[in-house]
Amino acid sequence: GQSSIEGNRANGTKRMAELEKPKICGTCGARDAPLKCPCKSIFYCNTACQRADWAMHRKVCVFDLERKLERARSRLGNEDREIGEACADLGLLYQKQDRHAEAEEMYLEALRIFGVVEGEGSVLVASLMESLSRVYKEQGRVDDSLRMKKRVVRVIRRVYGREHHEVAIAIHDLACLLVMKGQLEEAVDKFEEAHAMLVSLHVEDHQLVGKLLGNLSYVLELQGKSEQVLAVAQKSHEVTLRAHGCDSDDTVSSLLSLGNAYRDQGMPEEALARLEEGLEIVRRIHP
Repeated sequence: GQSSIEGNRANGTKRMAELEKPKICGTCGARDAPLKCPCKSIFYCNTACQRADWAMHRKVCVFDLERKLERARSRLGNEDREIGEACADLGLLYQKQDRHAEAEEMYLEALRIFGVVEGEGSVLVASLMESLSRVYKEQGRVDDSLRMKKRVVRVIRRVYGREHHEVAIAIHDLACLLVMKGQLEEAVDKFEEAHAMLVSLHVEDHQLVGKLLGNLSYVLELQGKSEQVLAVAQKSHEVTLRAHGCDSDDTVSSLLSLGNAYRDQGMPEEALARLEEGLEIVRRIHP
């Protein structure tokens, strides 16, 4: 759990962010707008500006959605699908506002409700677990994020079967969390499992294959396996080039990784050529 010192620091940071938030009217853009919505995320010049923006702002106003949730709970109880959907929507808004503790509370409540309504083996349950994994990751709670991601993989496999595009993505994301934990051998195994699945389901030139190989080359670099890094980086670039074409940021990233791999192998001319090629693309697509 979060220590009191960390909690106080987080609260202080949030208060400072609120104090520094520019008071710009959400309707007309005027400065020094004095009227703040109770959700504290937007300012207005006056009630006329607030009314003019309400049709749009009400969709993301946590204050209004919190009140609607309480009214729905008193009307429907705590086990209804509508309550679960409202909790999930609030959780997403809290997460976008970096209100992680509140987001976690809403996602957990939505997960509990849909676990009852739909059972553990549903796409919606997996989606809520995925959202919780992200919230934990954003908080730096990698152990909790990894634990939740493993649950996501189990549920996704229950929904789609052993081999499916969504299963491969979930395994890839699990591998990325294992890297953050420093569990590199297990991460490599998961990357390779996801790679084999994507290739069998699609083709080698699928854009996700290029991204996955790029991540795998990074882990191999962390392990000091420079020869394998070069081979995987070359493959990643070839796949990325065919999937995205020459003029893309993804291709530039793959060239950068390939250039670094050549450099680490003591091949400076090859490294420089790849980096110059990437720089030329950047100049072309971002003039």
